[in-house]
Amino acid sequence: MQGTDGQAPIIVQTDLNTKDGQNKCPKCGATDISLNTKTGQLRCNYCRYEYNEEQLEGMVTDLTKLQGEIIGSGTQDIRNDTQNVITLKCESCGAEVVIDTEEATQARCHWCRNTLSINQQIPNGSIPDVVLPFKLTREEAKKLIGEFVGKRKFFAHPKFRQEFTVNNIMGVYFPYMIVDANAHSNYIGKGEHLIRTYTVGSKDHRETRYDADLYQVARDFDITIEGLTVESNSDKLDQKAKDKTNNIINSIMPFDIENSVRWNANYLKGYTSEKRDTNIEQLRPLVDEQIKDVSRFTANKTLKHYDRGVYWESEKLALRGKQWKAAYLPVWIYSYQQKKGDKSVLHYVAVNARTKETMGSIPIHMPKLIIMSILVEILGLIVMTLIDIEKISWLFLFWGVIYYFIMHSRYRNDNARHHHEIETKSTMYNLKKVDNFIKREKGLSNSRIRGCNNDKVNGQNMGNKIISMIRKNSKIKN
Repeated sequence: MQGTDGQAPIIVQTDLNTKDGQNKCPKCGATDISLNTKTGQLRCNYCRYEYNEEQLEGMVTDLTKLQGEIIGSGTQDIRNDTQNVITLKCESCGAEVVIDTEEATQARCHWCRNTLSINQQIPNGSIPDVVLPFKLTREEAKKLIGEFVGKRKFFAHPKFRQEFTVNNIMGVYFPYMIVDANAHSNYIGKGEHLIRTYTVGSKDHRETRYDADLYQVARDFDITIEGLTVESNSDKLDQKAKDKTNNIINSIMPFDIENSVRWNANYLKGYTSEKRDTNIEQLRPLVDEQIKDVSRFTANKTLKHYDRGVYWESEKLALRGKQWKAAYLPVWIYSYQQKKGDKSVLHYVAVNARTKETMGSIPIHMPKLIIMSILVEILGLIVMTLIDIEKISWLFLFWGVIYYFIMHSRYRNDNARHHHEIETKSTMYNLKKVDNFIKREKGLSNSRIRGCNNDKVNGQNMGNKIISMIRKNSKIKN
């Protein structure tokens, strides 16, 4: 693996001073420990003592000093020859306990009933560097999912309405990579500021024109990016999948990852989890593009004068340092499989178990939606014939079409996603600005500057490209 500067990355061993076996209560030594979601702490189920794991140490916290590439040991490449089945000897009675790390990271001793945990990282992607505990209770999540679906039952498929129950929700820890970056950004281009808008031409051929001031624009600054988060399970990276609504799970980010703690298997007790199956090198193109997006949108905070946009002729971002951590982040999820002949679609309703952010995809009863859209279209045509206002009457011609797309979007949320470009924490410093007036342009026909690109997002669908490469490489190996 090559780091940001072409050198091998610095590996921070995040499982130091850990050993597989019993995770004991600091107060009484019992091993029956689970998460109390009301407090966010681990609780001993014997003496009721509550405590938390410490936050991760050894990583760079002052991102302005981040140099080269630093990775937590939980992010190291997954090895295909890893032994997933691990046998532990119980410290209390000496019995041997088998744990299949593909399925779980804990098991009870069948003799003395003490809990044994996998704490040391193994190169199969099942043990991350950090975990963010569940904060939302099951009852709170059931209420949020119930309310979300309840507002969308009119056009929901009858079979879905019949079978839906909030009792089927599951608490899942999904695997993510958390990335921090320290970079230098430089942008050079042109921007336009609107002076006035007016119309020209005769009554039947009127056109809108714009006068604007053209500027030479440049922005040069240092930037730190904290907590950029991407999925690290290949199945969830595919946000355009036709057989499942993965974009729904992506859309409930961001998480309050600053509250993540060191890995402890007890946080997973009572919940399920998916393990990481991608490596840093596979995720690097996606992360690098998203870092560029965050930088570009951070620069936009200094471009409010240019209300017609900016066309960047040159965009340069030099990464000084990058830091990776593997994490388990908590999600409450309801899933429903809709059969469509020989095919099926897996719909998700997901709740961020930290922030309560809720998003979902509901199976639509298409005949009902189409009939209602036709009725709205007919109503629009009637209104159009009754209203004698030339300028707006034609709008009623599209009432049915507009209604269809609004309702379809409300139920399916096909375009819902995590807006990493504005929702990722970033800090700009050492800013240098150039805003030189060039000339006033008159009679422009376009409402935005030609080639406007200061608000483009490139790192949105790269996950699909990564999936294609992973599948292609897998076929080659086979």
